Amino acid sequence: MGIAELTFLSLGLATDAFSVSVCKGLSMKKINLKGAFVTSLFFGIFQAVMPLIGYFLGSHFSSFINTYSHWIAFILLGFIGGKMIFETFSKSDEDSEVTAYRLDIKETIVLAIATSIDALAVGLLFTMQTTNIFFSVGMIGVITFIMCLIGVAVGNRFGSKYEKKAEFIGGLVLVLIGVKLLLDGLGLL
Repeated sequence: MGIAELTFLSLGLATDAFSVSVCKGLSMKKINLKGAFVTSLFFGIFQAVMPLIGYFLGSHFSSFINTYSHWIAFILLGFIGGKMIFETFSKSDEDSEVTAYRLDIKETIVLAIATSIDALAVGLLFTMQTTNIFFSVGMIGVITFIMCLIGVAVGNRFGSKYEKKAEFIGGLVLVLIGVKLLLDGLGLL
């Protein structure tokens, strides 16, 4: 696999993580550099580790991964997105004034797993290609990290003006990404 193909593959894998990073940025009143860095780092690491796991698992579990990955991503993203939507309706304007951004590591890990499950299948693809696996997963991780940093900044810029609507839209986007992954996995898209 060439550099150009690997770059496009990395960008494609990073789009879900980028979208979720935009949602994380929406929840920040003021850009939180530590939160942006940690979020991007988690997404980058998980996007790199999942293909590596897929590569080492090989084709032994490919049918399981292909069968259930879309369901797992759908449930995880639906839960987190639904929670964001629910919180939009349960918060009063006074609550949103007081609430500061809080980096939730558990939630970030769940989101990182949910957005990187499809990368397991890419690892299986790498077993059939002549590619340097460590260079490939490193490139996937770095591109995802950079895209997520950009995503947090974009989300923050938009979210500071339209906080409640933006949080609702962010939750809706997560749910829609989960639905899209489910429909793709079921072969309906």
